[in-house]
Amino acid sequence: MSSSAQSPRSPKSPQSPQSPTGKATSPAPAAAPAPLSAAAQTAAGILPATHWTEQPLPEDDVDDGASSLGSFNSTTASISSSIFHYREVHGRTYHAEMGRAEAWQPNDQRHLDAMELVHHAVMVTLGGKLFSSPLEPKKVQKVLDVATGAGLWAIDFADEFPNAEVIGTDVSPIQPSWVPPNVKFELEDCNQEWTWPENTFDFVNLRLLVGIVDDWYALFRNAYRVAKPGSYVESYDTGCHLLSDDGTVKEGSALEQWGKVFREGGKKLGRTFTIYEEDLQRKGMEAAGFVDIEFKDIILPYGGWHSDKELAEIGVWWKMAIEADLEGYVNYIWNNVLGWTPDEAKAFTRHVRRDMNNPNIHGYLMARVVWGRKPE
Repeated sequence: MSSSAQSPRSPKSPQSPQSPTGKATSPAPAAAPAPLSAAAQTAAGILPATHWTEQPLPEDDVDDGASSLGSFNSTTASISSSIFHYREVHGRTYHAEMGRAEAWQPNDQRHLDAMELVHHAVMVTLGGKLFSSPLEPKKVQKVLDVATGAGLWAIDFADEFPNAEVIGTDVSPIQPSWVPPNVKFELEDCNQEWTWPENTFDFVNLRLLVGIVDDWYALFRNAYRVAKPGSYVESYDTGCHLLSDDGTVKEGSALEQWGKVFREGGKKLGRTFTIYEEDLQRKGMEAAGFVDIEFKDIILPYGGWHSDKELAEIGVWWKMAIEADLEGYVNYIWNNVLGWTPDEAKAFTRHVRRDMNNPNIHGYLMARVVWGRKPE
């Protein structure tokens, strides 16, 4: 499914749109929130930890998914010792303190391995492509990959466009040192004002920023400002609620609770996980002044249950990507929002893993890729 939209705004006035709050810039970060009270969790429909710990699963009741693998400079910080002073939460490491950043995914090796699978899973959903925008290769000279993570997209794009300079930014210095000569990585928090001059980049890539952006309208204003006239900005992100068309993702199940906790976690942290549900990509692009906006909605099954061969393959890869570090995905949110112990969170993840491996449960997420052009 696709759609097009246009905006009458001039390319010379990208800062005129405001976020719904009326603020021109992202709000200052708040102190780390206290966990939701038991009453608040109940009101949000979140089941208590005891619901999962009192239903223990034997070790051999859960397939870990491993068998599936074989079948298929300014305010930009320099690399210094301080940025390697990672925060630790329940034995997992996260980026050092930096600006307004509060990434919820770990930056340790186990999660890096999972991110490699995520990168491949996204490419499968895009038909093996790195982007959907109608780029003209000869015009692509300078590219920005925001929140690059392990840097895999930036590296692959640099290989595909050897004459382009590709810059990947992130709050964690976890990218490899051996990269194509046209790639470089910089430390930058995408929630702060971006440090590049206007009209710098021929393409800006925003991929999987769910749960880390505090103002999506400001994000797209920044992207608009640094994009060259006529260039494209592209955003790929997902929702957080696991759905089913046949009712097999049941109320109160682990998969249903997954979405509720992430939804409430986003509210508590001020960084929404309901990107797809709120249509923030398209709305943000329109407000910033982009034109020729198009989008495509993508079904992400969890597992290979789907009768459509392509969707089944997508489902296998996404299931492997999540299972590769299921505990890492829940660790930060379940700790900060629910205040659960590691053992309680582990009990929950075992129920999630069991349901993800049940072929009779037909759960899926929705993703959306949106691209728009800065008018000339």
